[in-house]
Amino acid sequence: MTIDKQPTFLKTQADAPLTIAVKAINEQGEVVDKHIACERPLTVYLNWQPIVTLMTLGARPEALALGYLKNQGFISDVSKLESVIVDWEVNSAAVITSETTEHLAEKLAEKTVTTGCGQGTVYGGFMDGLDDIVLPKPQLKQSMLYSLLNNISAYNETYKNAGAVHGCGLCQGDQISSFVEDVGRHNAVDTLAGEMWLKQEMGGNKLFYTTGRLTSEMVIKVAKMGIPVLLSRSGATQMGLELAQKLGITMIARAKGRHFLIYHGADNIEFDAPPAKRNQG
Repeated sequence: MTIDKQPTFLKTQADAPLTIAVKAINEQGEVVDKHIACERPLTVYLNWQPIVTLMTLGARPEALALGYLKNQGFISDVSKLESVIVDWEVNSAAVITSETTEHLAEKLAEKTVTTGCGQGTVYGGFMDGLDDIVLPKPQLKQSMLYSLLNNISAYNETYKNAGAVHGCGLCQGDQISSFVEDVGRHNAVDTLAGEMWLKQEMGGNKLFYTTGRLTSEMVIKVAKMGIPVLLSRSGATQMGLELAQKLGITMIARAKGRHFLIYHGADNIEFDAPPAKRNQG
């Protein structure tokens, strides 16, 4: 794990392989050597109370645990973190904080199943604070989006090697400042949220890229990160769009090659590089 300005409290046994080598039989009946993505349970504890078990690839698990707890509204004060210990021998991430957790049971009792990969869950504090979010109005160029999509093609290493994962990236202009892959898109966004929180980074000058669907859960998490632009190679849901409209997030979906669909925030895009129209004849 590499986090700039990594806090001294961070202790971990987090090294874990992201893929494993296996043998498969192809359509010719031949034995071929392939890699598949790892998937392992990670039980997140907050002050020694179990919160959730996440099925994860295992990349940057400390940031994943912190981002999950922050996004779900279980913790909010980075200065009160005391330790984060990840141990793959027991598949656990223990987060200790001096922040009060007296309302933990009440929040855990209020649970909603989401459209997250497989099956996601959000808890009682997930929607807190949305009315207080004010995002800056971005100014983007179509040419920059194309350049960013081209640069992103150099990432997705686990996907290229093994498939079966989603990728998310924090971007500034057409540059990717941090990229992570996981078996669920919600894990990937939580990991980046945890990194931003640890570094106390602001999101107003950033764009968030994901390979996954733009659902309500994804929009809310990106809004909580203070990021005004959400870009995906996949599609959007009705509730995701409604929340993007309410929160002022520029939502761009189906972005691949020189194609994209702006579902909200088209007035923030300068169309300076439109591709040639296809011949309809």
